[in-house]
Amino acid sequence: MKTAYYSLDENQIDPEVIRKAAETVKNGGLVAFPTETVYGLGADALNPEAAARIYAAKGRPSDNPLIVHIADLQALDAIAGPVPEAALKLAEEFWPGPLTMIFHKKECVPKQTTGGLSTVAVRMPANRIALELIRASGGYIAAPSANLSGRPSPTSGAHVREDMDGRIDMILDGGDARIGLESTIVDLTEEIPMILRPGYISIDMIRKSLGKAEYDPAIEGGLASGQAPKAPGMKYRHYAPKGELTIVSGEREAVVAYIRARIACKKPDQRIGVIATEETESLYNADIVLNIGSAEDEEAIARHLYGVLRSFDEQQADLIYSEAFYGCRIGQAIMNRLIKAAGHHIIEVS
Repeated sequence: MKTAYYSLDENQIDPEVIRKAAETVKNGGLVAFPTETVYGLGADALNPEAAARIYAAKGRPSDNPLIVHIADLQALDAIAGPVPEAALKLAEEFWPGPLTMIFHKKECVPKQTTGGLSTVAVRMPANRIALELIRASGGYIAAPSANLSGRPSPTSGAHVREDMDGRIDMILDGGDARIGLESTIVDLTEEIPMILRPGYISIDMIRKSLGKAEYDPAIEGGLASGQAPKAPGMKYRHYAPKGELTIVSGEREAVVAYIRARIACKKPDQRIGVIATEETESLYNADIVLNIGSAEDEEAIARHLYGVLRSFDEQQADLIYSEAFYGCRIGQAIMNRLIKAAGHHIIEVS
């Protein structure tokens, strides 16, 4: 398959490119497009065959639900119901934006889109290219991240091309994603709103809007054997570089000392990488040291995370050590992605 590639400016969108992309979606094809979080791999959410093509292109397990992207609130009533008052409050405050809500689905949404579940995940992205494409395509685009399953999510058109060239019909390159982490997912089918995936919209922000919300225990503990994931990213290893990643957590001096000791005793044929901050970059003498941003700037760390993980693959790192990042706002989301990328391999030092 030859993949068509178009560069777009979010502030001056070429309508002819959007028309071509929308026709591709309407005809059952796959189009990668930018959002403010990460790039999505889009197909007609109401076409079961098209949804199945997403799983095939990504190599994604078929029980891992897809998120349906919409461009206006009125579109929600056709695919979800009942829509609780809590959803309208969250939509008013955070849509368009990096928040996904889970509802009971209506019959028109095929189970190929929902991973076999009776619920549907829905969000309205805050990217004009994405919104124009959704509207022109009929209003409902199912879109997981536009990467091969298990790899770090794509935050640029180049990342998408690296994974998806020759596997999908079209890539719309709208530049670097502004946030760089997938959306927060909140389940509104439970009595208490439940966070299934942390993201840029924090639990405190949701509690401020609704009065209550909790984290699903599966965020930390994982799903029980045989349990179907209710949202993307709950069950399978994600975001992983090819090299073995270890997170080191503790006081900064102890973390640096531990990583320096590992570097000092590496084998001759190993390439060791370190994810460092502006404050610690100069303290490491590894083969590859990548600066993810200041430890005080959570948004920069989030924005750079997946690009840094992909860079280690390009530079063929065998072992990778990362400092832990426990910020007060989106630190939970950053660590959620890092922990999954490391296969839950964390070392505590003191």
